[in-house]
Amino acid sequence: MKKLFYAGGILISGLCFSQETDSKIKASFFDGIAVAGYVDHGAFLNFTGPNVSYKNKDLKLILGMLPSLRIKEDQSEGTKNSPIMPTLGAGLTAVYKKIALQVPVYYNTKTSTQNGAWKIGVGLGYSFK
Repeated sequence: MKKLFYAGGILISGLCFSQETDSKIKASFFDGIAVAGYVDHGAFLNFTGPNVSYKNKDLKLILGMLPSLRIKEDQSEGTKNSPIMPTLGAGLTAVYKKIALQVPVYYNTKTSTQNGAWKIGVGLGYSFK
């Protein structure tokens, strides 16, 4: 997991020192992108939240937080969680023209049978901007 964050930091710092005039780095609260995907034997639906983005012609790279709805049936015996739960993830989104490809990470909290752990997923979406 540390390697993923280091790689993201190197990517962002490298982009900050870019010499191209038609590319730009900016921060925003919402980019108008909806993504559906798969993580940890369940699905998610998210929208890009606060982020830092880099745009170069038709390609946009976004590193930020992902307010999401996770859809996963609880496999435990007895009492169960709701199958749809709001959660916050983080990740990298690449948008080419209007198609978005996303690699999100979500944290699963500790339970009586499992330790807490980060789970990596993959998603495909659409940019409305």
